[in-house]
Amino acid sequence: MTFHILISDPLSEDGIYPLRQAEGMNIVMETNLTPEQLENRIDGFDALLVRSQTQVTRGLIERASNLKIIGRAGVGVDNIDLEAATEKGIIVVNAPDGNTNSAAEHTIAMMMSLARKIPQAFHALRNQNWDRKSYVGVELKNKTLGVVGLGRIGAEVAVRAKGQRMNVIAYDPFLTAEKAEKMGIGYGTIEEVLKAADFITVHTPLLKETHHLIDKQAFEIMKDGVQIINCARGGIIDENALYEAVKSKKVAGAALDVFEQEPMIDFRLLELPEIVATPHLGASTVEAQESVAVDVSMDVVSFLTTGTVRNSVNLPSVPKEIMAKIEPYFDLAERLGAFLTDLAEGTATEVNVKYSGDLANVEVGPLTRNMLKGLLKRHLGKHVNDVNAMYLANQKDIVVNEQKSTEAKGFTNLITVEVKTAKETRKAAGTLLNGQGARIVKVDDYLVDVVPAGHLLFIRHNDRPGVIGRVGTLLGQEDVNIATMQVGRSNVGGDAIMMLTIDKHADSSSLEQLKELSEIQNVTQIDL
Repeated sequence: MTFHILISDPLSEDGIYPLRQAEGMNIVMETNLTPEQLENRIDGFDALLVRSQTQVTRGLIERASNLKIIGRAGVGVDNIDLEAATEKGIIVVNAPDGNTNSAAEHTIAMMMSLARKIPQAFHALRNQNWDRKSYVGVELKNKTLGVVGLGRIGAEVAVRAKGQRMNVIAYDPFLTAEKAEKMGIGYGTIEEVLKAADFITVHTPLLKETHHLIDKQAFEIMKDGVQIINCARGGIIDENALYEAVKSKKVAGAALDVFEQEPMIDFRLLELPEIVATPHLGASTVEAQESVAVDVSMDVVSFLTTGTVRNSVNLPSVPKEIMAKIEPYFDLAERLGAFLTDLAEGTATEVNVKYSGDLANVEVGPLTRNMLKGLLKRHLGKHVNDVNAMYLANQKDIVVNEQKSTEAKGFTNLITVEVKTAKETRKAAGTLLNGQGARIVKVDDYLVDVVPAGHLLFIRHNDRPGVIGRVGTLLGQEDVNIATMQVGRSNVGGDAIMMLTIDKHADSSSLEQLKELSEIQNVTQIDL
C-alpha cells in the first residue's frame, strides 16, 4: 500500500529521513503554495507536514478527503485548526521534545553572557573603547540558581547549572522531595526560591496563573543584585516591573530571549545597559530544526503503518459504540480532576480512579485521560489534552491506577478519584443524575450533592452551633452571595464540612477572615 505525503513548508532531507527510509511512502514537497493552491492540491494526500508557515485552516481540512494525520515540525500547533481536525478524525502530532536541548543551551549561554557582561564588552570594543574596569563580571561557581518551572527544559538547565558547580533550587507544582533528591537539587515554594537565588531562570508555560508571575511583589522579596533570565515565554515577567527593578539596582541584570509583544515594539528595556537580549532564538539551531522534523516524520510513519503515535495533541478515534457510553462522563471526569487539584495540598504522587456500575463493563481509558487532563492543566496549561495527559503524568512521576467494580452503591455509575500527596490523601466521587447532569456526591468521607461548576468554597470546621450563620454573615458583609450550601459531619460535635457555591470568586481578604473564625479549620476556594 502506498501512502501519499505532502510537505508544504521547507524541511531538510535529514529531517525527513524516516519518511525516505520507510516503504510505501510517496513524498511530495511543494513549498510556497498560496492557501488557494494548497486547498486545490491537498485532496488525495494521507499526511501533511508543515512548520509554522502553512496555515492549516478548517477550509483546508474540509477539502482533504483522505487526510489521516497532520505533522507540525515544532512545539506549538497554533497554525493548525485542532477542532476541525478532531471533528474529521485527523490526528495532529508535533515535536514537544525536539528543542529541549537547544533551549536549555541558550538559557545557559544567556546566563553566562549576563554574568560576564560579554555583549556589553563586545559593543564597547567594537566602538574602539578598550574598557576592562566597566565590565567586571561574577562567577557562576557557588552561586544559587533558582529554577521556576522544572519541566523538560527547566530540568536540563538544572543539570547544566550543576555542571557549572552552581547550587540549584527549584519550584514546580509537581516537584517532590524524592525527585529533587534524585536530581541533587533543592526545592521549595516559589517564594523560597525567589528569596534564595542569585540567578533566577523561568521555564513555565504562559498561563493565566503564570502571566506576570514575576511581578513587582516578586522582585521585592529577591536578593539585592539578583540576575534574571527568561528564555521561556514573554509575559511571565512583568516587563514594566523588571524595568523599574533594574533602574533601582534591585536587579543587577536580565537576559531576555522572549518578550510580551513579538516582534518587539517597545525597546525601553534594551536602553538599559544591564539588559542582554536576543530575538526569540531558543530553538534556532540546525540540530533543533532537524530534530523536530525527525520526530514528526517518525510519528507520521508510525501512524500510517501501525496506527500508533507518541506525540498526538488531539483526541484519538474511539469506536462509536464505546463513545456513546462514555462521552457523557468526559466533562465529569475532567472536573473531578480539577476539583481535587485545588482541594489536595501538595504535589500529587499517586492517583487512583475507580469506575463502578455500568462503566465497569466498558473501556474507560479515555475517561481516565480526561480526569488527568483536569488534574494537570491547572499547572501545565491548555497543551494538556486527552492524549498526552497520561504521558505527562508519567513524566511528573505520578502513579496512575484504574480499578473497576460492578457495585455502584446506589448509583447507576460512579467515578471515584483519589489523589495522594506527600501531605495527605483526598477523594471525590461523582455521577450523572438523570435529567439533572453531573454531581459530586462524596468528598472524602462526607456525602454531598454539588454541581461541579462555578465558584466553590470547601470549608472544614468544628461542628458547633452558629458556625454556618457566622460564615453566611461574613460572606454577606463581603458582598459574596451564597447560591447553595451542603453540610456534613462525622459525628455530633466533631469534624464537619461545608460545600458552598458562590456567585463570584471570593477575594483573599474574605478567605482570610473566614479562616480567622475560631471554629474554622481550613478554607479552600475551587473554581471549575
